[in-house]
Amino acid sequence: MRLPDGRRVFIRPILPDDAPELAEAISTADAETIHWRFLGGRPHVTPELMAHLTQVDYVRRFALVAIDPVRRNGVAVARYESVGNGVAEVAVAVAPAWRDAGLATELIQLLARAAAERGIHAFTGTYLAEDRPVAALISDAGGTADKVTNHGITEFSVQLKPGYHPGMTRGSRPLPDGASGPEDG
Repeated sequence: MRLPDGRRVFIRPILPDDAPELAEAISTADAETIHWRFLGGRPHVTPELMAHLTQVDYVRRFALVAIDPVRRNGVAVARYESVGNGVAEVAVAVAPAWRDAGLATELIQLLARAAAERGIHAFTGTYLAEDRPVAALISDAGGTADKVTNHGITEFSVQLKPGYHPGMTRGSRPLPDGASGPEDG
């Protein structure tokens, strides 16, 4: 897939073999990433956590990874996990060098499409209220968000639009199961 900033990235569903690289990414993430993604504290990386994050059923629990095709390493991950009744909690993390490139937007749109195709009708989540990029990203899931902020933490819920096929207007080319590859040409 070609991002709006011109870089290419390969996006595919997460696999159990991604566990070592994901563990390394969490263990070595910069302080800013930990602050924004985990609301302050770095999670303790355990085999159980890595199994939970990489062994998904691709229906109730689904995750996409973005791979830099030049360096062949992961640069982002986006996931949802059902909390019941067609609602799923969503999360996205992007490596610092890949931020502000449109990657999080592409990932959330592909994830929303995959979720809608699997019976999920709403995303929920939590973020630090001052995190403006995440506040803007929520609308990219396809609908208007309901938000409540208390003590600097915002909780949101956004309805996914039925039949919504996001990302198709910018030249991205989704492949089966929410994966996408580099465009031709």
